[in-house]
Amino acid sequence: MGTILARIVTNLRPDKIINWYRANARDLPWRAPGTSPWGVLLSEVMSHQTQVERAAPIWQEWIERWPTPAAFAQTGTDEILRAWGSLGYPRRALRLKECAQTIVRDHGGRVPEDVDTLLALPGIGDYTARAVACFAYGKNVPVVDTNVRRVVARVERGEALGKPGKKEIDEVAQLLPAQNGPEFSVGLMELGALVCTSRSPQCGVCPVRAECAWLAAGQPAAEAPRRSQKFAGTDRQVRGKIMRVLREAEGPVEQERIHAAWPDAAQRSRALFSLLEDGLAEQDENGYFHLPR
Repeated sequence: MGTILARIVTNLRPDKIINWYRANARDLPWRAPGTSPWGVLLSEVMSHQTQVERAAPIWQEWIERWPTPAAFAQTGTDEILRAWGSLGYPRRALRLKECAQTIVRDHGGRVPEDVDTLLALPGIGDYTARAVACFAYGKNVPVVDTNVRRVVARVERGEALGKPGKKEIDEVAQLLPAQNGPEFSVGLMELGALVCTSRSPQCGVCPVRAECAWLAAGQPAAEAPRRSQKFAGTDRQVRGKIMRVLREAEGPVEQERIHAAWPDAAQRSRALFSLLEDGLAEQDENGYFHLPR
């Protein structure tokens, strides 16, 4: 354990990461001073599997419209799904409502600050719980997303990003400095997002290039490069098209308008059934479809 800690301190220098972050951080709305823990939680859920540039304007609308968990918890599900728009994976919006309702019911409307309590909230996983504890409350806990995993794998182990594992949380925990830990954590994430990227890393401007084991090893590639997940023609695309019809409708939608959303009847039926099963759509007694209320 002591050997690993010494190696980590040598390679990922907190002072370099923090100074780089202060000079290069993106101007994201949820990083503004005074952002509430609820605002941080919203930002983390919205930007999961979604580019932050797409999430930022919608986050701004939401935090003005629903500035507290209590305000959000009492909102109709159809209104929430319309406001979610085309962010993708709309089940996140349903879980956010459940999460807000739990915060109101069990925590007096205040977002919890410790990791274990956050993990007990609906829809909150390892990454989001630690991100809220760290970035909203200043807890010096490891926050491990794909960007952090990539930076640590390269700089510390001289390896390309491999499969995720629980041991990575312990590894990142050893990296954390006693001072300015949360700023170091967000700096690691930002470095992976802007410089130490998956396909075109900008090693020439990296603040820890002199210490990087991956660069010294000649930038070895992963054994099995990850294939990009296609979107066009998938059930997910069809679900999105049906959801758009429902979001934009002023009332219940007849079957024919659903049919017009996608030509393949079998795939359309499968996508529609999955939306009904996931609670993202409902069918009334007349056979019309609408967002859940």
